[in-house]
Parts: sequence; structure tokens; C-alpha cells
Amino acid sequence: MQERLPFCALRPSKGNGGLMSANQPVRLTMVMLLSLSSLLISYGVGEICCSTVPGYNSTDLLSLLDFKRAIISDPRQALSSWHAGIPHCQWEGVTSSLTHPGRVTVLNLGELSLSGPVSPSVGNLTFLKILNLTMNGFNGELPPLDRLHKLQQLLLRDNSFQGTIPDTITNCSYLETIDLSGNFLIGKIPLNIGLLSNLYVLRISKNNLTGTIPPSLKNISQLLLISLADNQLTGSIPEEIGQFPNMWGLLLGGNRLSGKALPSNFGDTLPSLTWLGLSSNKLEGHVPVSLGKISGLETLDLSFNNFSGHVPISLGNLSGLTLLNLRFNKFNGSIEGWFGKLKNMTVLGLEENNFTGPIPCSIGDLTKLRKLYLANNEFEGPICSC
Repeated sequence: MQERLPFCALRPSKGNGGLMSANQPVRLTMVMLLSLSSLLISYGVGEICCSTVPGYNSTDLLSLLDFKRAIISDPRQALSSWHAGIPHCQWEGVTSSLTHPGRVTVLNLGELSLSGPVSPSVGNLTFLKILNLTMNGFNGELPPLDRLHKLQQLLLRDNSFQGTIPDTITNCSYLETIDLSGNFLIGKIPLNIGLLSNLYVLRISKNNLTGTIPPSLKNISQLLLISLADNQLTGSIPEEIGQFPNMWGLLLGGNRLSGKALPSNFGDTLPSLTWLGLSSNKLEGHVPVSLGKISGLETLDLSFNNFSGHVPISLGNLSGLTLLNLRFNKFNGSIEGWFGKLKNMTVLGLEENNFTGPIPCSIGDLTKLRKLYLANNEFEGPICSC
């Protein structure tokens, strides 16, 4: 078994779901927070005393009480306001519709140390647009989603949910963000997930999912982020996965994927990519020359695979690259021609390959370099003192 030495961003830590390198947390946080905050503003800021409005509907009140009864532990007393003496639209984490009295549009209970199963009654909140239970101790199966036709944000990461991702998730046709990362989900990614044509962010990393990557993802042309890292996915990476002109993050590391990963036109079809993470799979093939056209690429991690051949000189065009991890592959040839051009590089891993020739004196131009891994290659000649 190969010993995996510490390497910055080699594998994500618990809770990051494959989405935290030196530069990407800010981007992801902005995407998630801007989307969440805009929806919170749109769907209910400005409270109504929902129980006193004519036409008041008690369905959601009863569903919320079922939700509270299922909670096993609430050490911070986050739900202490959830009782009959206070209108439910004023309860902690609850926002109700201004136009449909009593109907809940937002359930925002992230990071409150709540634990227990989620009551199936959540599935009765048919006006819900945001369901945020992030970073708690919820367990059991995912709540029923088939009636939540208005849902736009499904944020359940870092809990202990089990079971499968239901096919009925595609009933939520307005979904823009799915974040189920950091749970214990099993089974396959729904094959028809491509029906979610409004989806921008798909994060289901750090689970125990099996099967293949659904080719139907190609139908979601505006996808910005796909993170399926740290599961047990098999098969090849569908060619269709490279047809997203606006995508900035493709994170598939820590699976059992195999076959050729990077087609020759890869750099032409993903021009907006800033983070490509394919580490710890069984992928093979060469790095295409076209990769050098992705001018905004900041993180490239191909480590612990079976990639081979020369690293193309065009890689030197990636002036914004800060992390390049090619460790534990079968690359060969010289590193001259591209090595010294990556002036923003902070972490460079070339360990355990078959690189030959001298270590270029241009290493001295990499003034931002903090970590350098060159061991177990076939470099020769003196170490530059320049």
C-alpha cells in the first residue's frame, strides 16, 4: 500500500466535502450565502402574525410541531420558541409567506446542535423554498421530498443521514442547490438527476454512494459545481461531464473511477474551470495540451492515479495556478519548459513519477512556493544554486 504523505488539499477534511483549497472557500461561501440570503429576503422578511390572518392554514404549524417532537436533543434550546404561545411564523428558523398566511417558505436550522430523525411531516411543507439543516446531528433517512415542488435550496450537509437519495428528488424541479455532503448515504445517484434543469450546485461528496456518474447531468447546462468526491463511484467519467461552459469546480477525487479522464478537447469545453480534483482514482491517459487554455485554473490535482506521458509545455500558460499535484502517477520526461512559468505556485507535487533530466534553475523564480515534492523520480544533475 502506498504511503500518502501530508499534502495540502490532497483530500478534503470532514465537512469540506472536497471543496476547500486555499482559494476556493471564499468562492463557494459567496455562492451559497448570496443564494441563501437572497431567498431569505424574497420569501418572508417582514413578519406577519400568521395565526391571526384570515384564511390561516394550520397544516404547516402541525408539521412543525411533528418536527420538534422527533428531535431527541436540543442542548442549545434552539426550539424553545416553538410553542403555541407564539405564532409559528415567529419561531426560531421559520419564515412564512407574506401572501399565503401560515405557509412556511424557509426552515433555516443550520448549526444548532439538533439531533434525531427528521419527521416525515416536513414533506407537508409544500410552500418550502429553503430547507437548511446543515451541520447538526440529524439521522435516519432523508425527509420525503416528492411534494416539495417549490424547493430551491436543499442544504443537509454534515449530518448522519442514511439510506438512499430518492428518485423523487427530481420532483423538486426548481432546485438550484443540493448539498448532501458529509453523511452516510448509500446507493446510486438517481439516473434522472438531469431533469433538475435549474441546478447550479451539486454537492454529494463524503458519502458511501456507489454506481456510476449519471450521463444525464449533461442536461443541466448551467452547472457551476459538481462535487462527488470521497464516495465509491465506479466506471468512467462520462464525456458529457465536460460540456459545462460556466463550471468552475469539478471534484471527483477519492472514488474508484477508471478509464481515460481527460479528452483532447478538455480545455476547450470547460473554459471557466478554476478547480479540477481527480485524485485517488484509477484514471489513466495523458494530460491534453488543451488544458493550458483554461486560463483561470487555480487548483489541479491528478494525484494517486495512473496518468502517464509528458506534461505538456502548455501547462506553463496557467499563470494563476497555485496548487499542482501530480504525485504518484506515471508521468515521464523533462519538467523544463513549463516548470518555471508558474509564478503563483504555492504547492507543487511531482513525487513518485518517472520524470527525468535536471531540476531547472527556474525553480528560483517560484518565489511563492511553500511546499515542493520531488522525491522518487529520475532527476539528475546538480541542484541549482541560482
